[in-house]
Formats: sequence, structure tokens, C-alpha cells
Amino acid sequence: MARIFIDGEAGTTGLGIRQRIEALPASYGLEILSIASELRKDKAARRSMLEQADVAILCLPDEAACETVALAEGLDVRILDASTAHRIADGWIYGFPEMDAEQAAAIKGARFVANPGCYPTGAIALMRPLVRAGLLPADHPVSINAVSGYSGAGRVAIEEHEKNGGPAFFLYGLNLKHKHLPEIRHYSGLTRQPIFVPSVGHFPQGMIVSIPLHLNDLPGQPSAAEIEAVLQDAYAGCAHVRVVPAETQLLADTLAHTDDMELRVHHNGEQAVLTARLDNLGKGASGAAIQNLLLMLGL
Repeated sequence: MARIFIDGEAGTTGLGIRQRIEALPASYGLEILSIASELRKDKAARRSMLEQADVAILCLPDEAACETVALAEGLDVRILDASTAHRIADGWIYGFPEMDAEQAAAIKGARFVANPGCYPTGAIALMRPLVRAGLLPADHPVSINAVSGYSGAGRVAIEEHEKNGGPAFFLYGLNLKHKHLPEIRHYSGLTRQPIFVPSVGHFPQGMIVSIPLHLNDLPGQPSAAEIEAVLQDAYAGCAHVRVVPAETQLLADTLAHTDDMELRVHHNGEQAVLTARLDNLGKGASGAAIQNLLLMLGL
């Protein structure tokens, strides 16, 4: 029996994680520890939950996540943090199992695991193999465009969209300082800050991350086939990440309610657009957390 404490289980990601745990086979032997709603900000009560848990999953704002990590000092509990607080922090393992051949093993043995962000999952999956293969220079001026379902904006946004219809589409983060930029740059291997333009559409779940490239401006002028081959090799045999044929039209919500991600190389010979399609609440959040949790428990 492994005991799991979800600190922040009332939020969108926390609810998704709880539902996924409850849907797992009983043979996995997972028990969810819940704190009374009136005590969820009580430090002593949270410390008590941490003392009982084998793994604590943090679905909290960054400051509160750091507070929980401090509360766990001296305890045997392992921590999986879904906030942005520790994604590039020393001593934390990045929870993207498919990122490298050794990453799943590192997650399995780690005490502290940082769950990736939804946008970075797609961006890193596309760029890291290309940077490592030398097809995409680390200092290349990269632009990243992305659209997400409104569920990624939290409960208030969800209620607004479902009650009043919400805006059809909007760009945000136009100060070009989005909180996901540090992990995108760090794990992609980029030395130059990319331009990242996220957006939200009026659909609940789903996401597309897209990266345009002028192939003739890259060293060696690689073909789209060479780029696709590098991606195919990087994710060969992965259960949740696959490289699939390009399409001329791509819907953002096709993978909603799944924990998978599809990568594509769309091109016209001289130009290419790399795309990653996933569920912002699946492989981009709760689904990734469950994948990491099972690795941490050796399941």
C-alpha cells in the first residue's frame, strides 16, 4: 500500500490527479489521504498528512508549494511538485520521462520530482532532440506559438467560459516573460531566449505548440525528412509520445482526455512548422503526474 497526499486536490490539476488515481487498478494498492477542507491551509494539519504519506503531490501556487516542501523537511515523504517552483531547481528531477533515455530511471529513484508545464512539454519534445543532434543551433532565434483550452487558466476561467461563453480566442503573456520560458530554454538546450506567444481558445481541453523554421537558414540546411528522422529516433518505443505524419489541418482538442502527445513536421521543402499536440490537462498536467507517480512507486 502506498499512501498519496494531494496537497491542493480541489484545483483543476489536483482533481484530475485524484480521478486518475481512483481509476487505477486496485492491485496497485494506492490510498489517497485527504485533508479536511477547513484545514487545507493549516500548517500543522498539512505536516501531519506529510508524515503519513509515501508521496505528496503538490497542486499549489509556487509560494505554497515551497511552503509544503519546507514542511516536509526531515520526513521520508517523496514529493512530486506540479507547480513551476522547482522545475529548474537544483536537487529536483524534471518529470518528463521521454526526454532522455535515462530520465525515467532518474524519476524512479528521485525524492523530488518537478512535473513539467503543459507548453514546455510540447516545446521541449520538439526542440531538444534537434539541438542535441546539431540540426537546430542553441542560439537560433526561435519563435514558439501555442494555443490551449481554457481549462488551463484555472477554475475562475473555466466557470466564466462555461457560464457566459467566454472570449473566442486571445493572446496573453505579451510582455514576453511567461513563467514557462525558463524551463523551455533550460531543457531544450537553447542559449538564446525564444519568443513565446501563448493563447487560449474557447474549448475546454487540448493544446497545440508550433515552431516555424526556415530550413535554409539552419546550418547544413537539413531537410524535413532529416528532422522527422531525428524525432522518430528520439521517441522510438515511447508509449505516450509518437511522431506521426503531417496534416494540412490540425485541431487542438483531438487528444483531449488522453495522456498522449503527437509530434509532426509540416513542410513545403524550404520551410517547416513543427507541432506538438496534447491535452493540456493530460500529458500537460495530471496525466504526466500519474506517469511520474507510477515511476516513483516502481509500478
